[in-house]
Amino acid sequence: MGTALHKQFNHEPIAVFSKANLLENSGVCALINGVQVAVFYLPTETPPLYAIDNYDPIGGANVLSRGIVGDINGELVVASPLYKQHFSLHSGRCLEDDSVQVSVYQARLEGDAVIVMLQKAQSQKQNIVQDIA
Repeated sequence: MGTALHKQFNHEPIAVFSKANLLENSGVCALINGVQVAVFYLPTETPPLYAIDNYDPIGGANVLSRGIVGDINGELVVASPLYKQHFSLHSGRCLEDDSVQVSVYQARLEGDAVIVMLQKAQSQKQNIVQDIA
């Protein structure tokens, strides 16, 4: 997918990569200002993009972008490829353990650009955004 350079000011969105790099009904991982974010493209859902931490706190590894996407009782989830816990794409909570949760980020498409907004404040400088998928 390559490397892109973008300006980021506080909570402004970041263009992460092109829509052409998304895989339907699957996830990709992007490194955004040092945060690994799993971005899932579900074109038949509204909205079609979901972004959560890539880090699986139960398995202790950055693997959620490689998980299987599904639906459990109407809840969109990703199953961790390690121990198969399910994390909600809407809330980040673990369905098997309510005490475990991952961060959820706003994601959307603007034309061909995938936009992700990190919740943490960012410095007013240019930041390198690169994919690591």
